[in-house]
Amino acid sequence: MRALLIHTVALFVGIAWPAVAQSPSNNSLLISPGDSLHISLLDMPEMDQRARVTDTGEVPVQGIGSVRVAGMSPGEAATAIDQRFVSAHYLNHPQVSVVVEQYATQNVTIIGEVRTPGAYPIATSRPILDVIALGGGLTDTAERNILVERHGDQSNPIHYNVSNNGEQAIKEQVLVNPGDTVLVPKAGIVYVLGDVGRPGGYTMSNNESKVSLLEALAIAGGATRAAKLGHARLIRAGQSEKEISLGDIQKGKAPDFAMAPGDILFVPFSYAKNLVVTSTSGITGAAGAAAIYAGH
Repeated sequence: MRALLIHTVALFVGIAWPAVAQSPSNNSLLISPGDSLHISLLDMPEMDQRARVTDTGEVPVQGIGSVRVAGMSPGEAATAIDQRFVSAHYLNHPQVSVVVEQYATQNVTIIGEVRTPGAYPIATSRPILDVIALGGGLTDTAERNILVERHGDQSNPIHYNVSNNGEQAIKEQVLVNPGDTVLVPKAGIVYVLGDVGRPGGYTMSNNESKVSLLEALAIAGGATRAAKLGHARLIRAGQSEKEISLGDIQKGKAPDFAMAPGDILFVPFSYAKNLVVTSTSGITGAAGAAAIYAGH
């Protein structure tokens, strides 16, 4: 499933994008120091001016001096300048318009579980799946819950969940603005090793998800007929170890319980020649070299 997701993300580059649903506060880029603004007044072309936002976040405006605009949208900046004209008794009904002609920050930073993390230049807002594709797409261990840290507003990150449904993933995506940082966390992984159909590590849908012992066993293709289900072992954090009977759990004689990210379920072989890998350190080492698969 994750391979399909990565392939789907890769196909998103260059296609025509539908309108992206966003809250009103995210529709515009926030103004930052160094941005170049075009300030105009309705029916007063002689008042048109272009100015750059200073390091202190202010823009010099003809007739009223400097006005603080950093951290505002263009519309909010226009309102602030409009109010200054009125409070300074310079104009009664100025009707100010502010357009950002050039943003000082033109890169989006992509970090975490993408194939080529780094800073990528973008000239305008782009859909998040488009930005992920710039980073080469998600890795096999990528978490689906992605964070977008807004430039100039680090305290209110935007959350986006990459759905397995391609249509829904496109419909629900958010816009990423120049200067934003996209963080793709690493997903939780549980390991099922030993005498099972497909031993390896399996990513959880997100780090808060629950996957039980029997669910993990099923995802790994189930145990073989020769497996010793009565002597399975659960290794947690590479240290604590507990012997469990998967056979009793399957029969309802013992309760099933959730695995945590990093847990290793080892189903032993029934023949002695494989005893060399049944020590805790041997199993933990095997987990480190195991292939990683999309869990569910």
